[in-house]
Amino acid sequence: MKTVLITGTSSGYGRETALYFHSQGWNVIATMRTPRPGVLPESDRIRVIELDVTRPESITAAFEAEGPIDVLVNNAGVPSISVFEGTPMARVREVFETNTFGVMAMTQAVLPQFRERGSGVVVNVTSSVVLGHMPLSAVYKASKMAIEGFTASLALELAPFGVQAKAVEPGACLTTNFAANATKGASLDELVPAPYAPWAKKAMGDFTGQDLFTKESDVAETVWRAVHDTTGQLRFPAGPDAISLSQAK
Repeated sequence: MKTVLITGTSSGYGRETALYFHSQGWNVIATMRTPRPGVLPESDRIRVIELDVTRPESITAAFEAEGPIDVLVNNAGVPSISVFEGTPMARVREVFETNTFGVMAMTQAVLPQFRERGSGVVVNVTSSVVLGHMPLSAVYKASKMAIEGFTASLALELAPFGVQAKAVEPGACLTTNFAANATKGASLDELVPAPYAPWAKKAMGDFTGQDLFTKESDVAETVWRAVHDTTGQLRFPAGPDAISLSQAK
């Protein structure tokens, strides 16, 4: 029976991916920065553990406690919506610590066991912001574009050892907490400098008025497909809006 470790499983894509792999008979190590009861069902094939991808000691403890895995899904992420001029550099660093450096740290921690065993898959969950011109996302997009490039180069390094690296690119999902987490409870008016306000309001209206959106299940199923892909495909858009953007490139 195979084992997957998924970061950021307290809600959204991570939680749905954990449920999906469990439904397919896998052992699931579901990590959360702050574990809460009731988020995932009780099962002898689901282990919920505390893990903060920005803390090296937390990463080390998790891998030492849980032992060998077959797949790592780097899903944990910090959202950000604003114009760059109005984004404090402390917030920029916070986004990159999780979305970029956290992914790299998790990946580096798992690679020795994958390389020595000659198998394993790293799936990095990025975003459809990498596929098109998305307003109000300069910092978030930069953090995810970095992981797109990282994954592409990493895949070449790992191929001689039978290890794979994939990127899954979810579209926009209205049923996750992305917007609330991105603004930390503040309104867009509070985050956007006044000169940008008319433009930002229109940009948000265009975004929320689009016809296509992604469901959590789209992402979970796409992660599963990426893990089992044998064609060498590197990038996997997830959700109808992401697929549409990828086809338009």
